[in-house]
Amino acid sequence: MATVPIAAAQPSAGSPGSPAAGVESAPPRAQRGDQPGVGATGLDALRVAATGRVVAIGDVHGDLGATRRALRLAGAIDADDRWIGGSLVVVQTGDQLDRGDDEQAILDLLDTLVAQARAAGGALVVLNGNHEIMNVLGDFRYVTPAGLRDFDGVAGANPDDPRFAELPETNRVRAAAFAPGGPYAKRLAQRHIAAIVGDTAFVHGGILPEHVDGLAKLDAGVRALLAGEQVAPEIVQQAMDPQGPLWTRDFSWVEEPEVCERLSQSLAKLGVARMVVGHTVQEKGVTSACDGRVWRIDVGLAAHYGGPTQVLEIDGGAVRVLGGGG
Repeated sequence: MATVPIAAAQPSAGSPGSPAAGVESAPPRAQRGDQPGVGATGLDALRVAATGRVVAIGDVHGDLGATRRALRLAGAIDADDRWIGGSLVVVQTGDQLDRGDDEQAILDLLDTLVAQARAAGGALVVLNGNHEIMNVLGDFRYVTPAGLRDFDGVAGANPDDPRFAELPETNRVRAAAFAPGGPYAKRLAQRHIAAIVGDTAFVHGGILPEHVDGLAKLDAGVRALLAGEQVAPEIVQQAMDPQGPLWTRDFSWVEEPEVCERLSQSLAKLGVARMVVGHTVQEKGVTSACDGRVWRIDVGLAAHYGGPTQVLEIDGGAVRVLGGGG
């Protein structure tokens, strides 16, 4: 199992692209109902086919109630948390962890629904965000006190592992669950850092033009890291880069001509019409920029932020926001 430095390569507040004050520092083409292509190469490894409705859900940050509300608004689950979406494709753009107390329940629910959606001919595509990677690297700055104990008793998580001896006792169980090769890290390893569904690219932070050529390689490296395999140090560095796909906010705050031009370059290289991103809370609800070429869907769903319940629906060429405003 690879040994990863605790909280390795955290973005610093003074680094380029660092967030503003008050925001955290830092089959070749898959068929409908599949997760992104298994065994495929290049960007095809990230593709999911979709010919009907696609619904995107932003950051849920440890709030099970908010997660359920968003899934029900999407038409994905019933009152008993069973998949009723049929061929619907739902994409959750990462950050299930931190800031709330319901993390294990959220991860378990999403994994259950992935299987149910596939069986029904649809798909639930769950992406990793920066907070998933932070937890794997032992960065628990945004974990709640209850969250530190949320994974007590998880099978295969050994808090007495010598790797965790220098950690506070309260942190050891969570560290054992999420350390590379740990039981929940292995589950996160089944997920990708980006997905291309139909004519839309989904990612937590953003895909800049310079990311595109190496995106599939980074995705494979991150998944290997989570699974406990030895990876090159640059994989961790890229995963935690303040301007990397999990962290950049370049497409989240501004609509300047040069930003829109860079977005257009990314879309052209990806071969898609638009990008959907999370990561940066939109205080007035879902926003779009650059003539609808980027949609920002982190509306602060979780109780930590108190934002509205909104999701984004893409149906053919039509894009619309479902749910109430902020």
